[in-house]
Amino acid sequence: MVTDTTEQKGKLMSQPYILQEDLRIPGFTGPVHRPGEAAYDELRRSLNPAVDSRPALVAEAYDVPDLRAALLAARRHGVAFAVQATGHGTHAPCDGGVLVRTSAMASVLVDPARRVAKVGPGARWGEVVAAAAPFGLAPLSGSAPGVGVTGYTLGGGLGWLGRRHGFAADSVLRADVLLADGRHVTASPDSHPELFWALRGGGGGFGVVTSLEFRLHPVSRVTSGFAYFPIETAADVLGAYRTWIDGAPDELSTAVVLKRMPADAPAPVAGRHVVLVKAVHVGTETQARQALAPLFRAAGPALLDEIGPATYAGTSMGGTPNRHMDMFDEVPEELPGILVRAAEVAQTVEIRHWGGALGRPGPDAGPVSHRGTKLSVIVDTPVPGLAEELRPYANGGTFLNFLSDPSRTAAAFTATDHRRLREVKRAYDRDGFFRVGHVVPA
Repeated sequence: MVTDTTEQKGKLMSQPYILQEDLRIPGFTGPVHRPGEAAYDELRRSLNPAVDSRPALVAEAYDVPDLRAALLAARRHGVAFAVQATGHGTHAPCDGGVLVRTSAMASVLVDPARRVAKVGPGARWGEVVAAAAPFGLAPLSGSAPGVGVTGYTLGGGLGWLGRRHGFAADSVLRADVLLADGRHVTASPDSHPELFWALRGGGGGFGVVTSLEFRLHPVSRVTSGFAYFPIETAADVLGAYRTWIDGAPDELSTAVVLKRMPADAPAPVAGRHVVLVKAVHVGTETQARQALAPLFRAAGPALLDEIGPATYAGTSMGGTPNRHMDMFDEVPEELPGILVRAAEVAQTVEIRHWGGALGRPGPDAGPVSHRGTKLSVIVDTPVPGLAEELRPYANGGTFLNFLSDPSRTAAAFTATDHRRLREVKRAYDRDGFFRVGHVVPA
């Protein structure tokens, strides 16, 4: 814990302004914002409320030459360098450094014949989903359309088509990358193959990805939505869920959420504490309901059932802010009771089923690890004693996309993959120029 003293505050506030007059980016064509400007405060902001980044400047890049100019300027001045598209994956401040926004580099190109998309570093999932939908195709996108494609994919990418088609990182075909020394290279199975391996789940600490090419999948319509049950059924639902998941088809992705609903929720559940079943099935409503039937029998009559046919483009499942996460290779009998007690304190407790194609990597798969995970638990509120209760049963790992603490980055990988990632880091960024956020040391 950091003690918030006046002296420490003064140091943090003064640091970014030291290079305010000296730091320039020759050749940069996009807007550059400095402290005191309204756009500076807007563009430096992360979606993580714990991160209050104070860079020397925020630069909005228009193209690869802009990115290279900003990178080389940060190198010359010896300051931190970071790239931010949407702010979803920002977990460490770039104080006193160069923060580059890539929101303007949001190109999305779809090749329906090859079932491939190529995107710029500022693209968001909603834009890719919309571009692919007219061709009956879908990417392995996340829970919300506003999430940036590149950061999500480099961190692994656990989506609602994952049990059928795997992690988003597994779908990557090639990436154009700006390296720490300013070189611009293509990483693929045939070009810089070790860098290509590292990028598919190892995070963004190896270079700046300037374009990403990945597979799309023939998914147009799904059965999706939410079903709500009284919180009193939580123990029965979770008890059934821990065994039901073993027979769930790969086409079906689910989560059980213990949630306090807001007052403006639909009338049957407004303001209530509920058990919420989230489901996406790559199939018909009949198939989905047949698969879900044992779970729904345990839950009893629904307060509200919104599960039904939908386009994939029209499906938005939402997520749970991560204040605590654990992953489980097996689901102990004790887990339902622990989570029901946690829900008495927390606003939201989400239990999500992994497995399926997520746990069947190809022979050339990247370092997305802990693929044997069966369930994850995410809690949005600190719950005293919860970590200690769960620790004996959890696998000790974490997932890079869901990890807000950069000091625990190594926990997102197996020991073997972490050693290999360090070798790649030494080969491509020996002096540790990329050091903000989730970074593997050289």
